[in-house]
Amino acid sequence: MISTLILVILCLIVLAGLWYLLKNTIKIVINSILGLLLLGAVKFLHIFPILGFPDINVGWVAVIVCAIAGIPGAVLYMILHVFGMV
Repeated sequence: MISTLILVILCLIVLAGLWYLLKNTIKIVINSILGLLLLGAVKFLHIFPILGFPDINVGWVAVIVCAIAGIPGAVLYMILHVFGMV
């Protein structure tokens, strides 16, 4: 009886941990997708040439930065592009 109760409690703890991880994972995935969309929109709308800067290059580095860091990564990549570091 006690072993069954302990097993149920352990299953509930594992389930709560998985729920927490999945909830945060979904937020990270959405942030990454929004970062990639932001970078794509800036490239598609030619924002930088309008402001007097060269057009931003979307390569593997930009995609990896946006996929890992999301919107802050896209903004950081654009700031580094403005200063000519990328």
